[in-house]
Amino acid sequence: MSTPSADLPIDETSRARLAADGLRLRIVDGTDAAEYEGWFLAETRGFHNARPSAEVIAERQRNLGPDRRLVGVYDDTAGIPEQPVATTICWPADLTVPGLRAVPAWAVSGVTVAQTHRRRGIARALLEAELRTARALDLPVAMLTVSESTIYSRFGFSPAALARDVTVSTRRVRWTGPTAQGQVRLVTPEQLREDGLAIVERVRLARPGQISYSGHLWTRQLGLSAGDPSAPKLQTIRYDDADGTPQGFAVYEITEDPSDFADHRLAVKTLVAATTDAYAGLWRYLLEVDLVSTVTAHLRPVDEPLRWMIDDFRAVRVSEFDHLWVRVLDVPAALTARTYGAAGRLVIAINDPLGFAAGTWALDVGDTGEATVTATDDPADVSMSVNALGALYLGGVPASTLVAAGGLAGDAERLDRMFRAPVEPYLSIWF
Repeated sequence: MSTPSADLPIDETSRARLAADGLRLRIVDGTDAAEYEGWFLAETRGFHNARPSAEVIAERQRNLGPDRRLVGVYDDTAGIPEQPVATTICWPADLTVPGLRAVPAWAVSGVTVAQTHRRRGIARALLEAELRTARALDLPVAMLTVSESTIYSRFGFSPAALARDVTVSTRRVRWTGPTAQGQVRLVTPEQLREDGLAIVERVRLARPGQISYSGHLWTRQLGLSAGDPSAPKLQTIRYDDADGTPQGFAVYEITEDPSDFADHRLAVKTLVAATTDAYAGLWRYLLEVDLVSTVTAHLRPVDEPLRWMIDDFRAVRVSEFDHLWVRVLDVPAALTARTYGAAGRLVIAINDPLGFAAGTWALDVGDTGEATVTATDDPADVSMSVNALGALYLGGVPASTLVAAGGLAGDAERLDRMFRAPVEPYLSIWF
């Protein structure tokens, strides 16, 4: 990385574009309490959240990592001029890619534009500024999780890791999966603060799409963030193997049905397992909690094996959605960061209206799955949009799907042999 993200000057192209409309684009000093409060209140407003208390604001500022880059767009004529009318917060984070390895990526979050300032090109100026900033930081990939799925494709992003919500009618099922050899223990969120994060880090490289995280992104998973209204209801369990080593954990909430005390709902907020034994132990515990008729789990992988561990496959309903969106900025750096499933040479032509990834590139993969990438004038075997490249990057989207969607043309079969990952990509958090 060429320079710390917080120290890089604001993008001049977007600054000038917004200045022509009477707006100021600038970096927000996260160490200044008043300035951070104004930015945070604007971000909170943008996501329609309740106004945070002074305690929440202070805690969020304390947990703000030194690599966080806060940006705001200010309008001196606005009703609350000390609050920006648009926000972003970005930072570098490792993104797991196929091959049990990670690539440094630009995590884009907190993207808001006030309702009073819509349709003025502010979002475009902000997003393009973040992409140019990522390139200035030598980061080959940008990524985000989205509240609206209609915005980010115009900037070259595409869904690369899907997720599912799962609902299980527990009265219909009997556990038929493996019998876990360890033990589920009731623990406190404070006990999981370190134990749980250590497990997360142990499994992170096993699944393309996972990212490195800590601070607020971690404590909110445990209900340890100030002002979290769900915290008093959260319950936490840890799975220890037969040797007493922590191998997994879950965070869940139980909601009572006032008309029937035997008809509670259990909502799994987080479940992380480092071993198949821990996975079986945690899920069996959750499905067999007394007085619960329905178990739901948010943000689960699309290849979740749970349905094959109970006797009624149809007792599990799933709802699939896009989750992690990826945008390739530096083709050679991004493509050489991962490994591939088949050796060979593939020439890829990429169309990128913003210019970052545009060109024709030769991907040469050796027998070990390692690749080299060079610019070439050779005829292309496949041609695609930069959006299609982002969808393919983590190995979860079939090339044939993108051919049908019109984002790719050429040798899709060879592309799939090379790009598909042995496990489905998955990201277990929102950011």
